[in-house]
Amino acid sequence: MHEMSLCESILQVLEQQAEVQRYRKVKTVWLEIGALAGVEIEALRFSFDMVVLGSLAEHARLEIIEIPGQAWCLPCGCNVDVQQLYDVCPHCGSHQLQVNKGDHMRIKELEVE
Repeated sequence: MHEMSLCESILQVLEQQAEVQRYRKVKTVWLEIGALAGVEIEALRFSFDMVVLGSLAEHARLEIIEIPGQAWCLPCGCNVDVQQLYDVCPHCGSHQLQVNKGDHMRIKELEVE
């Protein structure tokens, strides 16, 4: 379950930023997660609650903003919505799609004290 290691990395970023920005408690974390990022959201929620126990983010709410997948089709030049990697272009049926949105995960915003 790589979601556990993702949560450990999130906590590490929160702790580093707490030193820089001088906050002592995280109340809410907003994460943007792309549909193509390969993250199981429910597993991430469970892992987050476990990882933050005893930390500055204990009891923090985790808000997920889901970003749809999008790709550019090389043969027909269209930007198309994709649900998963290796989808076909709905316009021309090509598999030559270059993902340009929805393959990342990032901390978008924090509510801190």
